[in-house]
Amino acid sequence: MAETAGGGQAFNIVAVVQDGRLAYEALLLLASWRHFNPGFGGKVFLAEPQPGKRWHRDPRLQSEAIRDMLTSLGATFLPFENRHFGHNYPHGNKIEALAALPDEPFLFLDTDTLVTGNLESIPFDFARPSASMRREGTWPEPQLYKGDYATIWKSLYDRLGLDFASSLDLSQPDDYWQRYLYFNAGWFFHASPHAFGARFLGFARTIRDDPPAALAAQSFDPWLDQIALPLVIHSFGGGRPGAELAGLDGDITCHYRNLPLLYARESDHVVEVLEEVAGQKELRRLLRDHEPARLMIYQNRGRKARDLFDRADLPPREQMIRGALKKAELWLR
Repeated sequence: MAETAGGGQAFNIVAVVQDGRLAYEALLLLASWRHFNPGFGGKVFLAEPQPGKRWHRDPRLQSEAIRDMLTSLGATFLPFENRHFGHNYPHGNKIEALAALPDEPFLFLDTDTLVTGNLESIPFDFARPSASMRREGTWPEPQLYKGDYATIWKSLYDRLGLDFASSLDLSQPDDYWQRYLYFNAGWFFHASPHAFGARFLGFARTIRDDPPAALAAQSFDPWLDQIALPLVIHSFGGGRPGAELAGLDGDITCHYRNLPLLYARESDHVVEVLEEVAGQKELRRLLRDHEPARLMIYQNRGRKARDLFDRADLPPREQMIRGALKKAELWLR
């Protein structure tokens, strides 16, 4: 691929879209991307699972109006087949979609992401993959007498022939979850979607189908992609993101998860971007059919959610924010 305007390596963006919530999120993702990246050197692919035996119903985007709008915003739809995941584990879409991409450097973004700056200003090293550190200690959940963090994680590294010791953050205490390599899968990147995707699929299937004994008491749903991801990244010589990637989950992207959480905890700039792109007449007409957007953005419930919290002193865990929103009847998915 060619270089970006800033002299970096050009790359493609990929997100997964299907009928329902993800379609509306994709509208906000594409509109915000286009606003801040008008001369983007790569392509933006929306990977779309196709109907088949692994889906109970057709997962494709059904609204032609939304499809046309996404295309006009610059998206290229990319059909792919689910051979291993599907209705029972839709998080697997981000794994299987990679095989359908052109084999060029890529950045994966979840659809529940706003782009708030110039992505080409980030100095990616696509040979050293990384992923989002905006996560909590959701996996594993060590059980008494059934393995601590180190035992559980080491069993996976051993099973897959990887060096465990070099993955550790030795600045963190022993048996504290942040000592062990763990990411949110809201963004990740690499030079080759085919190589990365094949290894991601292989590792995920091994964990799911033939887990080490130390994982006997652990749940893999919905965590399977986030269990496999650090192992894949480590296997390619990648690791935790450095300061050069701070714009991701920073000034350049925001993985907001859902609109009530966005209003509760994100910066004024993120809210301004959301309301500016959602205020465009063509998008407003489509987004009003999505209840969270209609209520939170257009009927101002988002501002009520925002007034509940001090962004400089947020509760330490996301679950506490969710609880406060639910109590105020401002929780929507």
